[in-house]
Amino acid sequence: MPISNSTIVMALLAYLERYPEEVALLGEPMRLLDQGADCAWRRTFPMHVTVGALLVRGEREVLLVEHRAYGLLLQPGGHVEPTDNTLLGAAMRELVEETGVDPGQIASASQIPVYVDYGRVPARPDKDEPAHHHLDIGYAFVTAHADVGDIQESEVLRAAWYPLAAAERLVGPYIARAID
Repeated sequence: MPISNSTIVMALLAYLERYPEEVALLGEPMRLLDQGADCAWRRTFPMHVTVGALLVRGEREVLLVEHRAYGLLLQPGGHVEPTDNTLLGAAMRELVEETGVDPGQIASASQIPVYVDYGRVPARPDKDEPAHHHLDIGYAFVTAHADVGDIQESEVLRAAWYPLAAAERLVGPYIARAID
């Protein structure tokens, strides 16, 4: 069964139970989800859901990708697909697609998201997309030995492991939640 707004709301409520200090930050996305438009579909504007994956190797390395469209180092992730049944599964799919890591060497660290980011995305006329917001829901994964494989060159320029402190500087402090 495809991901629904109620599935997204349940993930956000579980997240807010763990991080209640962020309730005010998610007021607008919750209101938009309540309006009924299918926010799992990438053509839903003014907001749709994306997923992210924080993959931790050992205890102190995080896998980041250089995103082709944005020219930034980010955690692997992307849009939910109609074939995705869970947000966690969508995050795992994006992680494997973008970085080529062996899914057999990865385990989920939690069923509850470790970060939620609500951010504005500039218009992309080449994709016929107006400016809109992404509600990025991120999950933590762990591995002992996985390494980068064949990257998804249409989306990613490169993928590499970064020490936790460097990843936090590059992407943000919520990266540390993947370690916790």
